Amino acid sequence: MMNKTVTKEFREKWISYIHSLQENICTSLERIDEKEKFGKDEWERLEGSGGGGLTRTISGGKVFEKGGVNTSVVFGAVTEKMKGLLNKENAAKWFAAGLSLVIHPLNPYVPTVHANWRYFELYDEADNVIDRWFGGGADLTPYYLFEEDARHFHQTLKNAIDPFGGNIYTEYKKNCDEYFSNSHRNNETRGIGGVFYEHLRPSDETGAADLLRFQQANGDAFVNAYIPIVERRKGMDFGPAEIEWQEIRRGRYVEFNLVHDRGTLFGLKTNGRTESILMSLPPRARWLYDHHPVPGSEEDKLLQVCLYPKDWLNTIISEEDKDEWARKSNSC
Repeated sequence: MMNKTVTKEFREKWISYIHSLQENICTSLERIDEKEKFGKDEWERLEGSGGGGLTRTISGGKVFEKGGVNTSVVFGAVTEKMKGLLNKENAAKWFAAGLSLVIHPLNPYVPTVHANWRYFELYDEADNVIDRWFGGGADLTPYYLFEEDARHFHQTLKNAIDPFGGNIYTEYKKNCDEYFSNSHRNNETRGIGGVFYEHLRPSDETGAADLLRFQQANGDAFVNAYIPIVERRKGMDFGPAEIEWQEIRRGRYVEFNLVHDRGTLFGLKTNGRTESILMSLPPRARWLYDHHPVPGSEEDKLLQVCLYPKDWLNTIISEEDKDEWARKSNSC
Protein backbone atom coordinates (compact mmCIF):
# COMPACT_ATOMS: atom_id res chain seq x y z
CA MET A 1 0.00 0.00 0.00
CA MET A 2 1.35 3.44 -0.89
CA ASN A 3 0.19 7.03 -0.69
CA LYS A 4 -1.35 8.54 -3.81
CA THR A 5 1.37 11.19 -4.00
CA VAL A 6 3.94 8.45 -4.65
CA THR A 7 2.30 7.59 -7.97
CA LYS A 8 1.70 11.19 -9.14
CA GLU A 9 4.89 11.43 -11.22
CA PHE A 10 4.23 8.01 -12.68
CA ARG A 11 0.71 9.02 -13.72
CA GLU A 12 2.02 12.18 -15.36
CA LYS A 13 4.47 10.16 -17.48
CA TRP A 14 1.64 7.95 -18.66
CA ILE A 15 -0.69 10.89 -19.39
CA SER A 16 2.02 12.65 -21.39
CA TYR A 17 2.63 9.47 -23.38
CA ILE A 18 -1.00 8.85 -24.38
CA HIS A 19 -1.40 12.45 -25.56
CA SER A 20 1.75 12.15 -27.68
CA LEU A 21 0.60 8.78 -29.07
CA GLN A 22 -2.82 10.21 -29.91
CA GLU A 23 -1.22 12.96 -31.99
CA ASN A 24 1.11 10.54 -33.76
CA ILE A 25 -1.68 8.11 -34.68
CA CYS A 26 -4.02 10.84 -35.91
CA THR A 27 -1.27 12.40 -38.02
CA SER A 28 -0.38 9.02 -39.56
CA LEU A 29 -4.01 8.25 -40.42
CA GLU A 30 -4.60 11.73 -41.87
CA ARG A 31 -1.58 11.29 -44.09
CA ILE A 32 -2.99 8.12 -45.63
CA ASP A 33 -6.55 9.43 -45.94
CA GLU A 34 -5.44 12.54 -47.92
CA LYS A 35 -8.89 14.15 -47.63
CA GLU A 36 -10.23 14.53 -44.09
CA LYS A 37 -8.64 15.57 -40.79
CA PHE A 38 -9.42 14.54 -37.22
CA GLY A 39 -11.56 17.04 -35.37
CA LYS A 40 -11.03 17.88 -31.71
CA ASP A 41 -13.62 17.78 -28.93
CA GLU A 42 -12.30 18.56 -25.46
CA TRP A 43 -14.70 17.63 -22.68
CA GLU A 44 -14.93 17.66 -18.90
CA ARG A 45 -16.48 15.02 -16.68
CA LEU A 46 -19.15 16.29 -14.30
CA GLU A 47 -21.66 14.84 -11.80
CA GLY A 48 -19.39 14.28 -8.81
CA SER A 49 -16.40 13.10 -10.79
CA GLY A 50 -13.45 14.89 -12.29
CA GLY A 51 -11.15 15.01 -15.24
CA GLY A 52 -11.98 14.92 -18.91
CA GLY A 53 -10.58 14.00 -22.25
CA LEU A 54 -9.89 14.77 -25.86
CA THR A 55 -12.07 13.01 -28.43
CA ARG A 56 -10.65 13.12 -31.96
CA THR A 57 -12.90 11.85 -34.73
CA ILE A 58 -12.80 11.56 -38.51
CA SER A 59 -15.67 10.87 -40.91
CA GLY A 60 -16.39 10.93 -44.62
CA GLY A 61 -12.77 10.45 -45.58
CA LYS A 62 -11.33 9.09 -48.78
CA VAL A 63 -10.08 6.01 -46.91
CA PHE A 64 -11.66 6.20 -43.45
CA GLU A 65 -15.44 6.31 -43.29
CA LYS A 66 -15.53 6.81 -39.54
CA GLY A 67 -13.02 6.66 -36.74
CA GLY A 68 -11.97 8.00 -33.38
CA VAL A 69 -8.76 8.21 -31.40
CA ASN A 70 -9.69 9.26 -27.88
CA THR A 71 -7.80 10.00 -24.69
CA SER A 72 -9.28 10.42 -21.23
CA VAL A 73 -7.92 11.25 -17.80
CA VAL A 74 -10.71 10.81 -15.26
CA PHE A 75 -11.20 10.22 -11.54
CA GLY A 76 -13.92 10.14 -8.93
CA ALA A 77 -15.57 8.42 -6.00
CA VAL A 78 -16.21 4.69 -6.12
CA THR A 79 -19.96 4.08 -6.17
CA GLU A 80 -21.66 1.00 -4.77
CA LYS A 81 -22.23 -0.22 -8.33
CA MET A 82 -18.51 0.20 -9.10
CA LYS A 83 -17.54 -1.71 -5.95
CA GLY A 84 -19.47 -4.67 -7.28
CA LEU A 85 -17.86 -4.40 -10.71
CA LEU A 86 -14.37 -4.00 -9.25
CA ASN A 87 -14.84 -6.47 -6.37
CA LYS A 88 -13.13 -4.02 -4.00
CA GLU A 89 -15.24 -3.22 -0.94
CA ASN A 90 -12.63 -0.92 0.63
CA ALA A 91 -12.17 1.18 -2.53
CA ALA A 92 -13.22 4.81 -2.07
CA LYS A 93 -11.71 6.65 -5.05
CA TRP A 94 -10.41 5.80 -8.49
CA PHE A 95 -8.25 7.20 -11.29
CA ALA A 96 -8.04 6.07 -14.91
CA ALA A 97 -6.18 7.32 -17.97
CA GLY A 98 -5.94 5.78 -21.39
CA LEU A 99 -6.22 5.92 -25.15
CA SER A 100 -8.87 4.06 -27.12
CA LEU A 101 -9.32 3.94 -30.87
CA VAL A 102 -11.54 2.36 -33.50
CA ILE A 103 -11.13 2.96 -37.23
CA HIS A 104 -13.79 1.90 -39.78
CA PRO A 105 -12.48 2.18 -43.38
CA LEU A 106 -14.71 2.72 -46.41
CA ASN A 107 -13.24 -0.01 -48.62
CA PRO A 108 -14.36 -3.51 -47.48
CA TYR A 109 -10.91 -4.85 -48.33
CA VAL A 110 -9.38 -2.61 -45.66
CA PRO A 111 -9.91 -4.02 -42.14
CA THR A 112 -11.39 -2.25 -39.17
CA VAL A 113 -8.96 -1.90 -36.29
CA HIS A 114 -9.39 -1.40 -32.56
CA ALA A 115 -6.87 -0.73 -29.81
CA ASN A 116 -6.69 0.64 -26.31
CA TRP A 117 -4.04 1.10 -23.66
CA ARG A 118 -5.10 2.11 -20.15
CA TYR A 119 -3.91 2.58 -16.58
CA PHE A 120 -6.09 2.37 -13.45
CA GLU A 121 -5.59 3.14 -9.75
CA LEU A 122 -7.83 2.54 -6.73
CA TYR A 123 -7.55 4.32 -3.36
CA ASP A 124 -8.97 3.87 0.11
CA GLU A 125 -10.48 6.66 2.23
CA ALA A 126 -7.02 7.83 3.32
CA ASP A 127 -5.86 8.17 -0.31
CA ASN A 128 -3.62 5.12 -0.10
CA VAL A 129 -3.24 3.23 -3.38
CA ILE A 130 -4.78 -0.20 -2.81
CA ASP A 131 -4.59 -1.46 -6.39
CA ARG A 132 -3.14 -0.39 -9.75
CA TRP A 133 -2.90 -2.07 -13.12
CA PHE A 134 -2.38 -1.72 -16.85
CA GLY A 135 -4.53 -3.27 -19.54
CA GLY A 136 -4.99 -3.06 -23.27
CA GLY A 137 -4.21 -4.56 -26.63
CA ALA A 138 -4.98 -4.28 -30.32
CA ASP A 139 -7.06 -6.42 -32.68
CA LEU A 140 -7.88 -6.52 -36.38
CA THR A 141 -11.31 -7.06 -37.94
CA PRO A 142 -11.02 -7.75 -41.68
CA TYR A 143 -14.01 -8.30 -43.95
CA TYR A 144 -11.95 -10.28 -46.45
CA LEU A 145 -9.09 -12.54 -45.46
CA PHE A 146 -5.53 -11.85 -46.61
CA GLU A 147 -3.23 -14.13 -44.68
CA GLU A 148 -0.20 -11.91 -45.28
CA ASP A 149 -2.07 -9.05 -43.60
CA ALA A 150 -2.91 -11.20 -40.59
CA ARG A 151 0.68 -12.39 -40.30
CA HIS A 152 2.02 -8.85 -40.56
CA PHE A 153 -0.32 -7.54 -37.87
CA HIS A 154 0.42 -10.35 -35.44
CA GLN A 155 4.17 -10.37 -36.12
CA THR A 156 4.43 -6.64 -35.49
CA LEU A 157 2.65 -6.98 -32.15
CA LYS A 158 4.78 -9.99 -31.22
CA ASN A 159 7.99 -8.14 -32.09
CA ALA A 160 6.95 -5.31 -29.77
CA ILE A 161 6.36 -7.48 -26.71
CA ASP A 162 8.92 -10.26 -27.16
CA PRO A 163 11.75 -8.20 -25.54
CA PHE A 164 9.80 -8.27 -22.26
CA GLY A 165 10.45 -11.98 -21.87
CA GLY A 166 8.52 -15.20 -21.70
CA ASN A 167 6.00 -16.41 -24.20
CA ILE A 168 3.55 -13.63 -23.45
CA TYR A 169 2.54 -13.11 -27.08
CA THR A 170 1.01 -16.59 -27.18
CA GLU A 171 -0.83 -15.99 -23.90
CA TYR A 172 -2.15 -12.56 -24.90
CA LYS A 173 -3.10 -13.76 -28.40
CA LYS A 174 -5.20 -16.52 -26.80
CA ASN A 175 -6.76 -13.96 -24.44
CA CYS A 176 -7.72 -11.86 -27.45
CA ASP A 177 -9.33 -14.73 -29.35
CA GLU A 178 -11.33 -15.71 -26.29
CA TYR A 179 -12.38 -12.21 -25.28
CA PHE A 180 -13.38 -10.73 -28.65
CA SER A 181 -15.93 -13.40 -29.45
CA ASN A 182 -19.71 -13.50 -29.59
CA SER A 183 -20.71 -16.34 -27.26
CA HIS A 184 -24.29 -16.00 -28.49
CA ARG A 185 -23.05 -16.92 -31.98
CA ASN A 186 -21.13 -20.10 -31.15
CA ASN A 187 -18.11 -18.11 -29.95
CA GLU A 188 -17.52 -16.62 -33.37
CA THR A 189 -14.70 -14.08 -33.07
CA ARG A 190 -15.30 -10.62 -34.44
CA GLY A 191 -12.03 -10.69 -36.40
CA ILE A 192 -8.59 -12.30 -36.60
CA GLY A 193 -7.51 -11.08 -33.18
CA GLY A 194 -4.28 -9.59 -31.96
CA VAL A 195 -3.25 -9.31 -28.32
CA PHE A 196 -5.29 -8.55 -25.21
CA TYR A 197 -4.18 -8.31 -21.59
CA GLU A 198 -5.78 -7.09 -18.39
CA HIS A 199 -4.83 -6.41 -14.76
CA LEU A 200 -1.05 -6.30 -15.23
CA ARG A 201 -0.14 -5.28 -11.66
CA PRO A 202 3.32 -4.06 -10.63
CA SER A 203 4.74 -5.39 -7.37
CA ASP A 204 6.92 -2.31 -6.83
CA GLU A 205 8.08 0.86 -8.60
CA THR A 206 10.65 -1.03 -10.66
CA GLY A 207 7.86 -3.31 -11.87
CA ALA A 208 5.70 -0.28 -12.60
CA ALA A 209 8.44 1.26 -14.75
CA ASP A 210 8.79 -2.03 -16.64
CA LEU A 211 5.04 -2.18 -17.28
CA LEU A 212 5.06 1.42 -18.47
CA ARG A 213 7.74 0.55 -21.03
CA PHE A 214 5.77 -2.53 -22.05
CA GLN A 215 2.63 -0.46 -22.57
CA GLN A 216 4.54 2.14 -24.57
CA ALA A 217 6.05 -0.57 -26.78
CA ASN A 218 2.55 -1.82 -27.59
CA GLY A 219 1.27 1.66 -28.36
CA ASP A 220 4.31 2.51 -30.48
CA ALA A 221 3.79 -0.65 -32.58
CA PHE A 222 0.28 0.33 -33.72
CA VAL A 223 1.13 2.52 -36.72
CA ASN A 224 3.52 -0.04 -38.24
CA ALA A 225 1.05 -2.85 -37.55
CA TYR A 226 -1.89 -1.21 -39.32
CA ILE A 227 -0.82 1.43 -41.87
CA PRO A 228 0.99 -0.97 -44.27
CA ILE A 229 -2.19 -3.06 -44.49
CA VAL A 230 -4.25 0.00 -45.34
CA GLU A 231 -1.73 1.03 -47.99
CA ARG A 232 -1.86 -2.39 -49.57
CA ARG A 233 -5.70 -2.67 -49.73
CA LYS A 234 -7.14 0.85 -50.03
CA GLY A 235 -7.06 0.91 -53.85
CA MET A 236 -8.79 -2.44 -54.45
CA ASP A 237 -12.03 -2.33 -56.45
CA PHE A 238 -15.27 -3.26 -54.67
CA GLY A 239 -19.00 -3.23 -55.36
CA PRO A 240 -22.42 -3.78 -53.73
CA ALA A 241 -21.73 -7.43 -52.83
CA GLU A 242 -18.61 -6.52 -50.88
CA ILE A 243 -20.43 -3.64 -49.16
CA GLU A 244 -23.25 -5.98 -48.10
CA TRP A 245 -20.78 -8.43 -46.56
CA GLN A 246 -18.95 -5.58 -44.83
CA GLU A 247 -22.23 -4.42 -43.28
CA ILE A 248 -23.11 -7.95 -42.14
CA ARG A 249 -19.75 -8.30 -40.40
CA ARG A 250 -20.13 -4.82 -38.92
CA GLY A 251 -23.38 -6.07 -37.43
CA ARG A 252 -21.36 -8.67 -35.54
CA TYR A 253 -19.04 -5.88 -34.38
CA VAL A 254 -22.01 -3.96 -32.98
CA GLU A 255 -23.32 -7.07 -31.22
CA PHE A 256 -20.04 -7.64 -29.43
CA ASN A 257 -19.60 -4.04 -28.36
CA LEU A 258 -23.11 -3.68 -26.96
CA VAL A 259 -23.56 -7.16 -25.49
CA HIS A 260 -20.13 -8.32 -24.29
CA ASP A 261 -17.51 -5.57 -24.26
CA ARG A 262 -16.54 -4.91 -20.63
CA GLY A 263 -15.20 -1.44 -21.33
CA THR A 264 -18.43 -0.34 -22.99
CA LEU A 265 -20.57 -1.81 -20.23
CA PHE A 266 -18.39 -0.35 -17.45
CA GLY A 267 -18.47 3.10 -19.05
CA LEU A 268 -22.23 3.13 -19.51
CA LYS A 269 -22.87 1.80 -15.98
CA THR A 270 -20.59 4.38 -14.36
CA ASN A 271 -21.98 7.46 -16.11
CA GLY A 272 -19.18 7.64 -18.64
CA ARG A 273 -19.36 9.96 -21.63
CA THR A 274 -21.82 8.20 -23.93
CA GLU A 275 -20.68 9.92 -27.14
CA SER A 276 -17.10 8.79 -26.64
CA ILE A 277 -18.09 5.29 -25.52
CA LEU A 278 -20.31 4.66 -28.55
CA MET A 279 -17.82 6.22 -30.96
CA SER A 280 -16.68 2.64 -31.63
CA LEU A 281 -19.86 1.75 -33.53
CA PRO A 282 -19.72 1.74 -37.35
CA PRO A 283 -21.78 4.21 -39.40
CA ARG A 284 -23.48 1.38 -41.32
CA ALA A 285 -24.39 -2.18 -40.35
CA ARG A 286 -26.78 -4.88 -41.54
CA TRP A 287 -28.59 -7.90 -40.12
CA LEU A 288 -29.95 -10.56 -42.48
CA TYR A 289 -31.99 -13.42 -41.08
CA ASP A 290 -29.99 -16.67 -40.79
CA HIS A 291 -27.41 -15.53 -43.32
CA HIS A 292 -24.69 -17.96 -44.43
CA PRO A 293 -22.05 -17.18 -47.07
CA VAL A 294 -21.61 -19.56 -50.01
CA PRO A 295 -19.27 -22.39 -48.94
CA GLY A 296 -15.78 -21.86 -50.32
CA SER A 297 -16.41 -18.19 -51.17
CA GLU A 298 -14.08 -15.40 -50.06
CA GLU A 299 -16.69 -14.44 -47.47
CA ASP A 300 -16.78 -18.00 -46.15
CA LYS A 301 -12.99 -18.08 -45.86
CA LEU A 302 -13.17 -15.14 -43.48
CA LEU A 303 -15.96 -16.71 -41.48
CA GLN A 304 -14.03 -19.97 -41.04
CA VAL A 305 -11.10 -18.26 -39.28
CA CYS A 306 -13.60 -16.44 -37.05
CA LEU A 307 -15.13 -19.78 -36.06
CA TYR A 308 -11.76 -21.47 -35.60
CA PRO A 309 -9.00 -19.02 -34.54
CA LYS A 310 -5.67 -19.62 -36.25
CA ASP A 311 -2.02 -19.44 -35.27
CA TRP A 312 -1.06 -16.80 -37.83
CA LEU A 313 2.68 -16.95 -37.23
CA ASN A 314 3.09 -20.70 -37.67
CA THR A 315 3.32 -20.29 -41.45
CA ILE A 316 6.01 -19.53 -43.99
CA ILE A 317 6.19 -15.93 -45.23
CA SER A 318 7.58 -15.47 -48.74
CA GLU A 319 10.66 -13.33 -49.28
CA GLU A 320 8.53 -11.10 -51.56
CA ASP A 321 6.05 -10.49 -48.72
CA LYS A 322 8.88 -9.75 -46.30
CA ASP A 323 10.41 -7.19 -48.65
CA GLU A 324 7.12 -5.42 -49.34
CA TRP A 325 6.10 -5.25 -45.68
CA ALA A 326 9.54 -3.97 -44.72
CA ARG A 327 9.25 -1.22 -47.33
CA LYS A 328 5.78 -0.17 -46.21
CA SER A 329 6.63 -0.34 -42.51
CA ASN A 330 9.72 1.80 -42.97
CA SER A 331 7.65 4.43 -44.77
CA CYS A 332 5.22 4.87 -41.86
